Amino acid sequence: MDDEEARTRLLDAAEALFYAEGVQAVGMDRIRAESGVPLKRLYRIFPAKEALVTAYLERRDQRWTASLREAVAGSADPVAAVFEWLGRWFSEPDFRGCAFLNAYGELGAGPAGVLDVVRRHKAELRALLGDLVGPDREDLADQLLLLAEGATAVAALTPGPAPAVRAREAAHVLLNASRVG
Repeated sequence: MDDEEARTRLLDAAEALFYAEGVQAVGMDRIRAESGVPLKRLYRIFPAKEALVTAYLERRDQRWTASLREAVAGSADPVAAVFEWLGRWFSEPDFRGCAFLNAYGELGAGPAGVLDVVRRHKAELRALLGDLVGPDREDLADQLLLLAEGATAVAALTPGPAPAVRAREAAHVLLNASRVG
């Protein structure tokens, strides 16, 4: 196994375990055991747990954001497409809320690398929503971000598409009100 394969195995194990059980509940030895990567190599690739958590979140951000962008690309109603995509995500059997806020909730502002990834992820989601509603509509993009984040938090407690459906309905109220005003 080369370092690239080892890195992939470590990130796959970290993502499955951290998302399902939490960052603090999972030790590096458990990551090693699940990945099949020797402990010495694990620490050579990720010298500290913070580095592994940061890499896990960065990789998740890339996949998550790319999937969302793909879902809204070419949609006649891209804002609705965001909430429809969220509804599908909320319905996945292993859905456990927002990995970024979960990690931040566990670790707080301590690990700078983790906090940076969380902030970048949220800024990227905000930018995507801003692109969808157009220029000079920052307030509307901020409101849509709150709807998306709120729906995600509610869905973490009650999985399924209903929070996304309600958030989509609220988004349309906001969009219609912004056209009138």
